[in-house]
Amino acid sequence: MKEVVTNKQIAAPITAAAALRLFLHDCMVEGCDASVLIASNAFQKSERDAELNLSLPGDGFDLITRVKTALELECPGIVSCADILAVAARDLTTMVGGPFYPVRLGRKDGFVSNPSRVEGNIVRPSMSSSQIISLFASKGFSVQEMVALAGAHTIGFSHCKEFSDRIFNFSKSSEYDPSYNPKYAEGLRKLCANYTKDPAMSAFNDVMTPYKFDNMYYSNLQRGLGLLASDQAMAADSRTRPYVDLYAANQTEFFRAFAHAMEKVSAYKIKTGRQGEVRHRCDAFNSFIP
Repeated sequence: MKEVVTNKQIAAPITAAAALRLFLHDCMVEGCDASVLIASNAFQKSERDAELNLSLPGDGFDLITRVKTALELECPGIVSCADILAVAARDLTTMVGGPFYPVRLGRKDGFVSNPSRVEGNIVRPSMSSSQIISLFASKGFSVQEMVALAGAHTIGFSHCKEFSDRIFNFSKSSEYDPSYNPKYAEGLRKLCANYTKDPAMSAFNDVMTPYKFDNMYYSNLQRGLGLLASDQAMAADSRTRPYVDLYAANQTEFFRAFAHAMEKVSAYKIKTGRQGEVRHRCDAFNSFIP
């Protein structure tokens, strides 16, 4: 597995962010059961079709397919797609400079993948701090754990449409959101000028060290360089700002908190025994494979 993951990351450096995002989007809906990996078919739509998941990067899905193929050749029917996704997210986080944390194994792959279950379980960039805090609280995560998990945005990118309302026609008095650093806002306006014609246009979540897992994301928030409204709001809200400041000042503290929170996420609502299966292919339930 390490060999496949390493080769994929070298070939496509965005893979680490793609796998991490895929993992979090999977676990927050129905628990860590690989439900996000199921592809739609003629009979039913899957989680992937939910609007919030349409922007999930293809490199994440491709990686899991490659790992599953390699593992099925060696030991068929043993390793679940949910375990593969959890380990891949951890290995890639470590590979790009982030902390190592233990991942317990034994998850089963779920039997349900329903697009209607996604809304309300995944953070939208337009959500207020209070909405995000209560979403995480409903899953048993504290404000501190939520802020630590948001640090996943130290790698990866977001499409222009996810923050376009912050850089174009923001208000009558300002073209862009005044919580942005002005030079950063101008740069984003140029970058995303044609985003309506080219929906794939995107910007790095961390403009300083986009491919390195570090605490720069939090330093960026302090300087008005938070790409998404939901990120930037954490630097202003009195409930979240102390943790933003702590992690900006102390990378070791951020890594410790992130590792702890990821370990907790990776055990969230997992399926065991007859609650799930070990899929032969990660994009289809076994009952759909002849």
